[in-house]
Amino acid sequence: MAQILNFQIGAVCDVPHLKKHDIAANRPCQVNTEILEGDVYKYYSDGEWRKSSSGKSVAIINPTTRKTQYKVQACTQEEVNKVMDSAKSAQKSWAKTPLWKRAELLHKAAAILKEHKAPIAECLIKEIAKPAKDSVTEVVRSGDLVSYCAEEGVRILGEGKFLVSDSFPGNERTKYCLTSKIPLGVVLAIPPFNYPVNLAVSKIAPALIAGNSLVLKPPTQGAVSCLHMVHCFHLAGFPKGLISCVTGKGSEIGDFLTMHPGVNCISFTGGDTGIAISKKAGMIPLQMELGGKDACIVLEDADLDLVAANIIKGGFSYSGQRCTAIKVVLVMESVADALVEKVKAKVAKLRVGPPEDDSDITPVVTESSANYIEGLVLDAKEKGATFCQEYRREGNLIWPLLLDNVRPDMRIAWEEPFGPVLPVIRINSVEEGIHHCNASNFGLQGCVFTKDVNKAILISDAMETGTVQINSAPARGPDHFPFQGIKDSGIGSQGITNSINMMTKVKTTVINLPTPSYTMG
Repeated sequence: MAQILNFQIGAVCDVPHLKKHDIAANRPCQVNTEILEGDVYKYYSDGEWRKSSSGKSVAIINPTTRKTQYKVQACTQEEVNKVMDSAKSAQKSWAKTPLWKRAELLHKAAAILKEHKAPIAECLIKEIAKPAKDSVTEVVRSGDLVSYCAEEGVRILGEGKFLVSDSFPGNERTKYCLTSKIPLGVVLAIPPFNYPVNLAVSKIAPALIAGNSLVLKPPTQGAVSCLHMVHCFHLAGFPKGLISCVTGKGSEIGDFLTMHPGVNCISFTGGDTGIAISKKAGMIPLQMELGGKDACIVLEDADLDLVAANIIKGGFSYSGQRCTAIKVVLVMESVADALVEKVKAKVAKLRVGPPEDDSDITPVVTESSANYIEGLVLDAKEKGATFCQEYRREGNLIWPLLLDNVRPDMRIAWEEPFGPVLPVIRINSVEEGIHHCNASNFGLQGCVFTKDVNKAILISDAMETGTVQINSAPARGPDHFPFQGIKDSGIGSQGITNSINMMTKVKTTVINLPTPSYTMG
């Protein structure tokens, strides 16, 4: 790699499972001094790393230590205006850049990103308490996504349509219609805390290959990881102003960004904030994924060992802090006892502790999140749910908990805990399970476990969710698969191809001929 991150003074990276060659030039995994001044990270605008004129910063709290780990700039509305002006200007030139050249730069950024997975993974560990191996995986997966997007974009955007008028009744062949895909303009990307790098590049790469410019507003928890990721794009040599990253408090620049007249498209992943954004954004394309209450329906003939393994993977990985996590198990009464015992045995083997130790269950992202989860647990206890383990919490760390005999009058039956707490509702019919799934205001994903493929398809068709997984836990990827929710779970569809198409619009040119013309064989 011609250009590499230049990590300077600091402590040696302590990410477990990383070999020496995982670290750029075998140097320590420290912060690049170009993006840090003192103890505050800079924001990125017009190809430069800058300090905010506000003189203020936003603290990022380490979920494990509950102490300030990093600080980022608190950008002002005036600085947002300048970013938008730069983005608009840069986009005009970028749209004229040959498609192969856009792809070439994306491939370069992907290589730099993967080459420097260690320092970015270190940030993920400390900002969002993601286990070490999962942090590395997220960065590598993100690099793969960028490369795939570059290749897919060349093919999608390199094709147009040619239509002739005489295919419609009453017309002679006097009109030739040429259609192509053109960029929307400035795309505002807002990723969530739980996958700040992967869900940022899932927006950045489609936007850039399509000829748009990109303004990134990272989550507070995950902002430094995003800044390091943006630095990889910076080193790849993209034009100034094409990519910007503004940090700060949502209360000060959140609405200002989403309602800014310079924004031509918003891609948002997160929670209820997305609903508010959709009401304020006006007539621009929106791509939103806003969470879920993913149901797992288990039939009598299911392979219970397979179900139990997927419940553990789907319900407890990254401490349940995933939109596609299994959030409620709807199991037929006849096999409920056996399934609960199998899941209990696997829960007992989950390792609980800090992310540096590659624990299965790590602290949830904030104290307020932990308090919210605890509220759901206490409500279930008060209303008579069966606790399969003792409820235990230390700070932001909540031990995994399976709740059996949950009833629909309990909050945990409907609300999304975003933590390592999983309710089990016993059902007496498939229809009862489908009804509970469809009664939710969410509709992201669901899953059904059965050996009867005919039943599986019927249930899948009946479930009001964007995706149904058969005999597997819900999942976001592979990243080129369509990914969408209905109801309060989102607007539009993601996945590399869908995102590229969403971030473009159709341009038509019609050639009018003086007389009908037909191609002769």
